[in-house]
Amino acid sequence: MLAWFFHEWERRLASVSKDRVVRPFEWGVDWLPPEARTSGPELEQIANWVEAMVQPGSGFYDLPPTTDFTLTPAADEAGANGDGGTLRFPSAFVTPHPENNTVVGRWFPVGGVSPGDVDRAQGRAVIVMPQWNSDAGGHIGLAQLLARFGISALRLSLPYHDDRMPPELSRADYIVSSNVVRTIQVCRQAVLDGRRAVAWLASQGYTRIGVLGTSLGSCLSLLTAAHEPLITAQALNHVSPWFSDVVWRGLSTVHVRKGLDGHIDADTLRELWRPISPWTHLDKVRDKKSLLIYAKYDLTFPLDLSKTLIDEFRRQGIPHETGVLPCGHYSTGSAPFKFYDAWMLIRFLRRSL
Repeated sequence: MLAWFFHEWERRLASVSKDRVVRPFEWGVDWLPPEARTSGPELEQIANWVEAMVQPGSGFYDLPPTTDFTLTPAADEAGANGDGGTLRFPSAFVTPHPENNTVVGRWFPVGGVSPGDVDRAQGRAVIVMPQWNSDAGGHIGLAQLLARFGISALRLSLPYHDDRMPPELSRADYIVSSNVVRTIQVCRQAVLDGRRAVAWLASQGYTRIGVLGTSLGSCLSLLTAAHEPLITAQALNHVSPWFSDVVWRGLSTVHVRKGLDGHIDADTLRELWRPISPWTHLDKVRDKKSLLIYAKYDLTFPLDLSKTLIDEFRRQGIPHETGVLPCGHYSTGSAPFKFYDAWMLIRFLRRSL
């Protein structure tokens, strides 16, 4: 009865969005670097490039340095609510859409302190990566809560979201779509953005840095933690071992699956999306403190996928904690579940940083 209730609730919540578009399938070879493009079949070109990118030392998530950070202070009224301003910096991966190439982050320092006053903030800070299609206000409340409980928070806008969305989009379709290589590259962009945000925190004197991500943001957070040595703790909210399986089976991505159907099968997609799948990078999070949260009645991140990832953490002896939400994916954002979720996330980060 509980499963039926939550599954029906999940479907109703998912049906609220009326602007989902089934986009045509594309291999996306134009998103490959020039040296990876050949005269061979498109699938072969992509498979060869992917195989090279998942090898040790490929440099796929290497980050070029920058000092081009601009923090614009919040208005007085916003500052009174703990808003320390808006951080902007250039993305390390350049896309064809200029709006998307500037990263935007909302800064919530502990007690409203200036970035350099890290003694008062105890040197603790967290990068917050929200869910797919989160608007500009998504996870702001969580970031404010983190600051209230002693952890400064930098809430990032993901690629192609809110301020970074070009005029032709109403949803962030270009980060998860039926364009195979574009999906890889834009998720890679999000990871590089996260690493660059960590570099800014470190430049301000923060030494105990974590990352918190939800849904798509959870996957991107694990990838960021795996490749950023300054991150010591990751709080992952809704988890799966494989990026492709969530897209193929999840409630939120039915329209993306329709674009893929008839052009590629599930096994091939899993192989091609290895660079952006947590499973590929688990060996790189052994030295991190990890919290893995899943929802018991999730139709977007199917339960067996979450349990497979947790079982693999256990099998490999990777240190971790787990949390279970007695709800579904969308209903995580409803009371009382959102409060329980926030409590688990904040408690873990306070203990781990």
